[in-house]
Amino acid sequence: MSSRDADKEFVWHPYTQMKDWNKWNNRVIVGGDGFYLVDKEGRKYLDGIASMWCNVWGHGQNEVVEAMVEQMKNLQHSTLFGLASGPSASLAEKLARLAKGMDRVFYTDNGSTAIEAAMKMALQYWHNKGKSQKKEFISLEHGYHGDTVGAMSVGYIEKFFGAYKPLLVNVRRAPSPLLYGSKFDNENDLVEQCLEKTEKMFRKHGGRCAAMVMESGAQIAGGTIIYPAGYQRKIAELCRKYDILLILDEIATGFGRLGSMIEYLAQKSQPDIVCFGKALTGGYFPLAVTMTHDRIFNAFLGEYSKNKQFYHGHTFTGHPVGCAAALANIELYEKRNLMQQINANAKYIGSRLREFAKSPIVADIRHKGLLAGIELARNGKPIVMLKNKERINYFIVHESLRMGVHLRPLGNIMMVIPPLAIGREDLEKIMDVQLEILRKVEKLSG
Repeated sequence: MSSRDADKEFVWHPYTQMKDWNKWNNRVIVGGDGFYLVDKEGRKYLDGIASMWCNVWGHGQNEVVEAMVEQMKNLQHSTLFGLASGPSASLAEKLARLAKGMDRVFYTDNGSTAIEAAMKMALQYWHNKGKSQKKEFISLEHGYHGDTVGAMSVGYIEKFFGAYKPLLVNVRRAPSPLLYGSKFDNENDLVEQCLEKTEKMFRKHGGRCAAMVMESGAQIAGGTIIYPAGYQRKIAELCRKYDILLILDEIATGFGRLGSMIEYLAQKSQPDIVCFGKALTGGYFPLAVTMTHDRIFNAFLGEYSKNKQFYHGHTFTGHPVGCAAALANIELYEKRNLMQQINANAKYIGSRLREFAKSPIVADIRHKGLLAGIELARNGKPIVMLKNKERINYFIVHESLRMGVHLRPLGNIMMVIPPLAIGREDLEKIMDVQLEILRKVEKLSG
């Protein structure tokens, strides 16, 4: 390497202003130790964002890693194009038992591609049924479903995707049930209006609508919006009433994040298609699934000449190592009774959030399971810049790293989203650091 390139950063990081990266002299992670990340200088940082919301067991040797190593010894990769593999068949059966009401598993590589598969599945279902006019989608405001073209279309966030709008398909947006900042004083009135507007949209456009796409239980990237009780169930009922498929995105909210292994079961809202990812493999391997029931699947069956087969697939679809990881991960959930631990830690987070609520700059707190969003505002205006001219999100990242925790807020929203199996001592540290940062923001935003 030439002297000119000695300090050059060659990686182009996602959702990162690279001009600022170079100013920060950011850390390079080379190892993991429990729930900590270790950089090349030997400094340790508690993984406070679960490595982008997917890590379950921390970092290091465990049963999931051992299953992956063993699979690598036997079969590294085998295509699902015309062949089956043992791990993919076993995992599909396991998932069908967990996700009640779902009968078939289609494998993809990540959450975005799982959503793409779901959208194509919905469109071709209606095409195969002779109803090609049903080719539009409805989604929720503030939704986020990934960064590929279809996923951006149904999860459009202007700040993220404005430059890519020429690529996107037109999607109608139903109102999201966010009480904060609305004209309502209680969730019941808010939900009633949201449902009224959604049904009006269904009534008008249902004949052309292939599916409703929404996150299950909560919207995370769009602002940590927790659905009021009964809301999602009523949306599912409206979808059935107007013959619109319901696609639920549990990529980030499933597998325990909100306190339930399968969130749509807790919400009593049976989907037609559901997507899982992130924690599916414990965060150790890129794998996602799109699941559906036999009524959808059967519409793709027929003589080859009828051209009803599903034209979608990826090179690494159903990767054996990823499937082995997922199988071991699910077994570990059961073996360690993880859901009980998650719900106990959720109560602890709720108790700690009462301290945050006393702050004069905390405008709203939204919490469920191991997910919380703490909205920071002063005089009704979101806090964006601090007195020292630093952006609030940069400040939170820098300060947390300085204190040995990796945090990543959503703009002015502080996020609590730890690894799912985190111990109480480490969780306490995350909450303590968040509270200390909040006190500093109070002084720097006054």
